[in-house]
Amino acid sequence: MFERFDYMKIDLEYSSALTGASFLFFEMKKVVELSIQELSEKEIRKKVIDENLFEYKHTSSLKRSLPSLLRRVNALDYVLKQRLLEDSLETGKIINLYAIMKTDRLFFEFMNEVISEKLADQDFQLEKKDINLYFSSKAEQSPVVAKFTEQTVRKLQQVHQRILQEAGILVDPKSGKLAYPIIDTDLQYYLRSIGDEAYLKAMGVE
Repeated sequence: MFERFDYMKIDLEYSSALTGASFLFFEMKKVVELSIQELSEKEIRKKVIDENLFEYKHTSSLKRSLPSLLRRVNALDYVLKQRLLEDSLETGKIINLYAIMKTDRLFFEFMNEVISEKLADQDFQLEKKDINLYFSSKAEQSPVVAKFTEQTVRKLQQVHQRILQEAGILVDPKSGKLAYPIIDTDLQYYLRSIGDEAYLKAMGVE
């Protein structure tokens, strides 16, 4: 039902979609469970909304997060879906982070150009200026990003940091302290075996 795709083979456009979809690990697990049952995207949408599977107060929040979640699920093969559900919490979160990178160009490049470089240099401090500089450079490179409002950019910056925090990379949002992510050796091997070493590198794995 779900067709897997590869960021490295598809020219994703920059997007502000993350403003409506942050880490969403609990929600991701729910959608993965349904996809493994071979429900179609339409069936998943209906079930999530009708049964309020995310336990949201407002249906509008459900509808806003679902498109991003479905894209993330599409980015995972069966093995990774199973591991997200069955492995440790840390591994599940890393797979979720991987799915976000696979489906959001702006976030992937943030990981690849800012976070991985800092971890490689053993610079464990993420400063506000690092984030501002990243978004400013992207606005210069892309007319799409250049059109983002200040409010959108501010929200994206907050979401990027929240994702890093929930993935265990941003240890302390106030101080900006970073840490290497905990990535299972078997998961590292598997991602390399399917040609996705670039995503490991973006997470700071050499």
